[in-house]
Amino acid sequence: MPARIAHLSLLVPDYDAALDFFCRIGFECREDTELGDGKRWVRIAPPGGDTEILLARAVGDRQTASIGEQGGGRVWLFLETDDFARDYQRLQAAGVTFETLPRDEPYGRVVVWRDPWGNRWDLIEHARSVAIGTGN
Repeated sequence: MPARIAHLSLLVPDYDAALDFFCRIGFECREDTELGDGKRWVRIAPPGGDTEILLARAVGDRQTASIGEQGGGRVWLFLETDDFARDYQRLQAAGVTFETLPRDEPYGRVVVWRDPWGNRWDLIEHARSVAIGTGN
């Protein structure tokens, strides 16, 4: 059985704009390799994170129409933090659009936000009692 999810692709309209945004909110660029014909292999992740996002520049009408819609309108990306207040303030300072106010749930403290392309994310600090399996 495979051991982990190494990458997931996130469709974006432009590599550089996506890199700028994600680095501004605290992600690191782990690789940016030219592949020719305008294509690049761009991997980003939160510092110390195991799973990486592969930024994929949309090509063609179908992919372009899917930018921001990969989750079908649902929150589908979950950014885990060990300091909710710090990272909430970082996202605020970066001009992120929040869809909700922060709230406490049985599983932890959470707020829903959108990236510049419309993908819906949770910033979440898990309650320690439910953090089993999250790497904590």
